[in-house]
Amino acid sequence: MSTGKSRRDGSINKAGTGSEPSDSGAPRQSHRQAKPGGLVIVATPIGNAGDIGLRALEVLKTADAILCEDTRVSLKLLTRHGIRRPLLAYHEHNAERMRPKILERLRGGESLALISDAGTPLVSDPGYKLVQAAIAENLPVTAVPGPSAALAALVLSGLPPDRFFFAGFLANRSAQRREELKELAAIPSTLIVYESANRLPEALGDMAAVLGNRPAAIARELTKLFEEVRRGDLVALAAHYETTPARGEVVIVIGPPAAGEALGIPALDQALREALASLSLRDAVDRVAAITGEPRRSVYRRALVLTEGGPADNQDDE
Repeated sequence: MSTGKSRRDGSINKAGTGSEPSDSGAPRQSHRQAKPGGLVIVATPIGNAGDIGLRALEVLKTADAILCEDTRVSLKLLTRHGIRRPLLAYHEHNAERMRPKILERLRGGESLALISDAGTPLVSDPGYKLVQAAIAENLPVTAVPGPSAALAALVLSGLPPDRFFFAGFLANRSAQRREELKELAAIPSTLIVYESANRLPEALGDMAAVLGNRPAAIARELTKLFEEVRRGDLVALAAHYETTPARGEVVIVIGPPAAGEALGIPALDQALREALASLSLRDAVDRVAAITGEPRRSVYRRALVLTEGGPADNQDDE
């Protein structure tokens, strides 16, 4: 998704690193002359090392230190580009201990770059609590956007990109995964899910069972030599990967429910329960019918079953 519009007059915002003159006619200034302090969230390649941006390289070269998910992984990328800066491990296992030390350095005016093993930090990667803590203290936080496996898979899928919901990794076990899928079923958007290659056939089967046989795409090894995007419906894709095991990192992109598509009792019940928790029966029915596209009478009858515990075929809501 775009995060803003470029300026045609050559000026830049405060987060920019260019050296073009502003409209005020002030002398040209290089960011090297006054390196700002703060936390900089830097996206790194998801597979092809050549995908790193020029601004990302400049930030990494000038940072006082680089916060890495795994210093061994990050060192390979940094060495490739001739970057030699102090590396600090910051991951889920040491975050509670490291976060106060990092915040202290930020308070002292240091510039710290936060990167993950691949892609955009905080997207199914550690770092959220650090960013949240820095914001809470009004410490400078900015981002250098770049590669993202979720967005790359979305634009390659051939599925509607105008509205999408990123669900990250679902549960490992089938029963819990199906419960999570029930919560996603009523969302009228393309769904993006990360999954491990060894669980792919089972996950696709669960998706078909809960969501219906929607169109989908499996994107794996994106930007790498053996990149593959396989498109089809969920049932066909599950059958394919049952006999042809996938390798590498996998992104599943699932099309939205078709207009008027039967939602299925489990997903409809889940949507109704959530709406009924805070709304009257009539308002809950209106909301669920609007969100799912299901006929209002069908939604109303199902709502009566949930609230009264019995069939409602002969009742009306008017």
